[in-house]
Amino acid sequence: MADERTTAHVPVLLEEVLQWLDPRPGQVVVDGTVGGAGHAVELARRVAPSGQLIALDRDPQAVQLARGRLASFPAMVIQASYAQLPEVLRQRGLSGVDAILLDLGLSSLQLADPQRGFSFSSPGELDLRFDPASGEPAWRLLEHLSQQKLADLIYRYGEERYSRRIARAIVQRRSQAPLRTAAELAELVARVVPRSRQRIHPATRTFQALRIAVNRELEHLEQALRVLPECLNPGGRLAVVSFHSLEDRLVKHALRQDPRLEVLTRRVVRPGAEEVARNPRARSARLRVARRRLGS
Repeated sequence: MADERTTAHVPVLLEEVLQWLDPRPGQVVVDGTVGGAGHAVELARRVAPSGQLIALDRDPQAVQLARGRLASFPAMVIQASYAQLPEVLRQRGLSGVDAILLDLGLSSLQLADPQRGFSFSSPGELDLRFDPASGEPAWRLLEHLSQQKLADLIYRYGEERYSRRIARAIVQRRSQAPLRTAAELAELVARVVPRSRQRIHPATRTFQALRIAVNRELEHLEQALRVLPECLNPGGRLAVVSFHSLEDRLVKHALRQDPRLEVLTRRVVRPGAEEVARNPRARSARLRVARRRLGS
């Protein structure tokens, strides 16, 4: 397990999230992706003492860490997908909440754990699952998917133009020796993909594709975007921070097309230069916010 002392989590677009969600004392708010609890602590601080924060995450390590960091606040932390929020609220006798936040990025906790494969230099197995007890690890996909299916997966979920080249290299490699660790995959992709002028590792899109696939991330997001508006009280707000175009397109279209919602962010909100300089992981963050219409 990652050492908490080495996984200081810097929440992305924190001030913008607080401004748009406008949490107030007495309200009930939800952090659907609690992660390192960076956003959650500030949300809980603003609804205290009479309000409540409900924090969810699929990752059991994140849940354990968040319970410690939120122990002094009016908060409950539950291991669940944000798409399961309607059931979570029903079980607790709540008809609606005043604000919901989804931060779809990886947490520092996940990136720092060498046994889970989220980091390119990780010596541990290429797992990439948010919940290690659910689904199959990424390395197993690399073992049994055909070259064509691998190429399609990397292209669809990673938007990687060199997907065929990468898939061919993976199949050639596995015929000689198993491809089991994140470091091995990152090294292989770096050998066959020309280094981009952008400041990202050549394996970024491949890792993204595998992570999305093993966690069924887009399915969870699509389901959540259908059900979360019903979880909001009239006037309640939904904020989503995404980090790549696949997620952002889903969020943008869902918020605009849902008759229950009024889009508040006419233009996507991005981090400023100062935040990006302080936290380079923020550079691709995009925030969109909508409000539940009165009477809907």
